[in-house]
Amino acid sequence: MILRDKTVLVTGAGRGIGRTIAIKLAENGADVALVDLTTESTDEVAAEIRKMGRTAIVLAGNVTIAGEVDDFVKKAVDQFGRIDILVNNAGITRDTLLMRMKEEDWDAVLSVNLKGAFLCTKAVSRIMMKQRYGRIVNISSVIALMGNAGQANYGASKAGIIGFSKSVARELASRGITVNAVAPGFIETQMTDVLPEDMKKQLVNQIPLGRIGSPQDVADAVLFLASDAASYITGQTITVDGGMVMQ
Repeated sequence: MILRDKTVLVTGAGRGIGRTIAIKLAENGADVALVDLTTESTDEVAAEIRKMGRTAIVLAGNVTIAGEVDDFVKKAVDQFGRIDILVNNAGITRDTLLMRMKEEDWDAVLSVNLKGAFLCTKAVSRIMMKQRYGRIVNISSVIALMGNAGQANYGASKAGIIGFSKSVARELASRGITVNAVAPGFIETQMTDVLPEDMKKQLVNQIPLGRIGSPQDVADAVLFLASDAASYITGQTITVDGGMVMQ
């Protein structure tokens, strides 16, 4: 129970990687605030966490709207008294080639993926600075490091997450707060489930470990960075990609 008595706020917690992260941190002793656009998506996750004997609260909010972010952060603090760990996981895709990409496709992805992390970090860091303790983990992507045709908006947003994490890590280090990023490779989620089988085989051929990753693989990395085992690590990006991108 390496996160015993710690409180966590996870955005985009209703499904996929966010859901798995929330459950993994709860399994290791944390109480969790689950944030998503609607409570319907997180009710089942909360029920699963409560079965473990941990506390879970469900909060609806749009990470791109400052007032809503401030509201769900306040509700989390009202419930738990503090926020020890923030996981900025909320993200979307609007994939298409640059020449076909609409301005609204660009704006939507940058707003959720990058502005959302900015607003949540700004709100939560105020609390962590008073506590003089905090762990912030931002979910980036290997696309930030290697690029991908049809994902100029997504790649830009996830590269922005890495630069954002490094800068904020420098700002908050003196208050005992670490800020790191996790960059997943190809992971088994609803996003990858829709890919044709031949495309999945091509992807696997690019991965030295020979398999597509699981949400658990990402959650394990987040757990490490959120724990005191990573207390001397900040401003870093950990790729969870089976060796596909080696720097």
